[in-house]
Amino acid sequence: MELPMAVSIREVGPRDGLQGEAPVPVEARVRLVDALSAAGVGRIEVGSFVSPKAVPAMAGTDRVFAAIRRAPGVVYSALALNQRGAADALAAGVDRLQVVVAASEAYNQRNVNRTVEQTMEEVAGVVRLAGGAATPVPVDATVSTAWGCPYEGEIPAGRVVELARRLRDLGCEAISLGDTTGMASPTRVEALLDALAAAGIAPETSVNCHFHDTRGVGLANLLAAILHGCRDFDTAVGGLGGSPTAPGAGGNVSSEDAVHMLEDMGVATGIDLGRLVEAARFAGELVGHPLRSQVLVAGPRIADPGSRKGA
Repeated sequence: MELPMAVSIREVGPRDGLQGEAPVPVEARVRLVDALSAAGVGRIEVGSFVSPKAVPAMAGTDRVFAAIRRAPGVVYSALALNQRGAADALAAGVDRLQVVVAASEAYNQRNVNRTVEQTMEEVAGVVRLAGGAATPVPVDATVSTAWGCPYEGEIPAGRVVELARRLRDLGCEAISLGDTTGMASPTRVEALLDALAAAGIAPETSVNCHFHDTRGVGLANLLAAILHGCRDFDTAVGGLGGSPTAPGAGGNVSSEDAVHMLEDMGVATGIDLGRLVEAARFAGELVGHPLRSQVLVAGPRIADPGSRKGA
């Protein structure tokens, strides 16, 4: 098995993980972000700049950005669905922006109440706005429902590739493939990465994989992507997450499960597993229900003192 020396992880728990939960106080969200940076997480999706009526759990993201302790070298990003949200994010001092468009027309309508083409127009506006800031801010794009949609079923790989090409041409610096409801499997992961490579999109454009563990194959998909050349992944502390507009969506791949597996295989993440488990324990206290993380429950294969405390 040929493995890389290291991979990069973007922690999406404070945004993707909490967006479908009952609102958590801003002060607690700040503590979670700070706990993640203290664990050595180098990239954190802090929240989203969206209507609080649509996503109440993300209200006050500007105040989260104002209160976090910015660790040197850590990239703090946010999701914006339109130019208004992007302007608010830029005013809050984000380091990077994320935008999203679905490969499924039906899911896009339910998620952002716009057609795919209307969403692409908004993305173009966000890229212009971010690029024209006093200090230009990079924009990354997620193609959600990349491996299937709960409303449309199978999504042709060609549709995902075409959206990725258009997003790249608009100026998005990285493309994330979103397995929104956990419909991917290792061979499907390989097939889509092959299609992106054949189209000349990867590796010239950075490709990130964002897996959900709805059907228990999240880590298998992550490993398949690594073996197929992907080096950039989204995970969520505690396995938090799930799309509020996709019925049956499970949580994201757990950050501590991914770090535990990768580090044990000799693939560096730069993240302190013990501190990450503590952050996951805190996340569980915030949402008030058991989390999906296996390492949080069982502890590492060779226990770090305190790693199972209270688990």
